[in-house]
Amino acid sequence: MALNEHLLYTYIFIFLATGIAVAAAPLIIARVLRLSRRPGDTALQAYECGIKTQSYAWDSRYGIAYYLYALIFLAFEVDVLYLFPVIAAFNAGSRTKAVMLLGLFLTVLSLALIYAWKKGSFEWKTPDVGNSSQEQN
Repeated sequence: MALNEHLLYTYIFIFLATGIAVAAAPLIIARVLRLSRRPGDTALQAYECGIKTQSYAWDSRYGIAYYLYALIFLAFEVDVLYLFPVIAAFNAGSRTKAVMLLGLFLTVLSLALIYAWKKGSFEWKTPDVGNSSQEQN
């Protein structure tokens, strides 16, 4: 029995060592094959689709609408992911209770969507930059 346990631990050790080696190999190869130690100025600039950069990344400001869209998307995406386990476990247990809980969940999700819609979170507002002089002419 002791020999089988040692053999089992040996297999686990070999599996872990192989996993660590496979994960570390690309890092080590990249470190060895790296040509220059210091990146140039071009490598440190932000890439903007082939266009020369106009400012540093920390100097420019983005509208809050980008972040609101991202947060709303993440919230609803995570909520939709909760539906998959509910559907998978639909056959286990009481169907009436499952349908009621699913309906409650979808109702709360719908109320959150209606609230964000009424609040105007889905309206894209663009700033009028430079248009005031054209409107006066």
